[in-house]
Amino acid sequence: MKKLIIILLVMFSGNHLFSQTSAIRIKKSGVGTPILFLPGFITPGSVWDETVKNLKGTYESHLVSYAGFNGIDPIDMPWYDAIKKELITYIRTNKLKDVKLIGHSMGGNLAVDLAAELGNIVNQVIIVDALSCMREVMMPGVPLEAFQYNSRYNQQTLEMSADAFQQTATMMAQGMTSVVEKQEVIKSWILEADRKTYVYGYTDLLKLDLRPALASIKIPVLILGAPFPSKEVVVPNFEKQYANLANKTIEIAPSGRHFIMFDQPEWLYNQINGFLAK
Repeated sequence: MKKLIIILLVMFSGNHLFSQTSAIRIKKSGVGTPILFLPGFITPGSVWDETVKNLKGTYESHLVSYAGFNGIDPIDMPWYDAIKKELITYIRTNKLKDVKLIGHSMGGNLAVDLAAELGNIVNQVIIVDALSCMREVMMPGVPLEAFQYNSRYNQQTLEMSADAFQQTATMMAQGMTSVVEKQEVIKSWILEADRKTYVYGYTDLLKLDLRPALASIKIPVLILGAPFPSKEVVVPNFEKQYANLANKTIEIAPSGRHFIMFDQPEWLYNQINGFLAK
């Protein structure tokens, strides 16, 4: 009887461990130098599909998606830290070398974080329209202590009706791309998101400040920005946000909004391919 109980406990423990939700899901394709493609908040890894198709070179592409979005089961908080930790484990477990990181928005934050953590495992980084401390630009003067999970704003968003949340999603999507059909795609990503992940995950991002970590990154970094609301506003923001980054190049798209892969795809492909070929 005692032996049977021990066997059952082991079986339960094994099933429990197996059922644990991962913070990331990765789709791999191709053979060659590894590139991790890191999407932005609420965005699936498939947002990079066309970019992968337009790569000029021999690459092994790793398209990352995040827990809580696009039908992937949510995880406990803190959300961002769990994603970062699992990405580091993934790179080390798979013994990836000379890794290139391409990240859009929040994915750009992860690219910076990973490059600072992994040292010479990473040899190039491309940041697509991301800020190293977004709260400084979006909410200047608001102290770090103000960003808590149990805030009034978060509670209101969690309790928001389906109609009100749909209106919010519509406005947000319209501000992220000028391509009308892609606005509907982004809107669907927001509406499909796990609400708690959407609310608390965004709090994680507002608390993030990667400016001190930039000084430790010596590899080449390409920063691609959207000229929204204007190039005159965007360029000084990037220069200030990435002042601690030594080996950087900043390029601004000729037009478009946050989702450069939708608004200026050919420009994006050319920038990425040119940089990777160096």
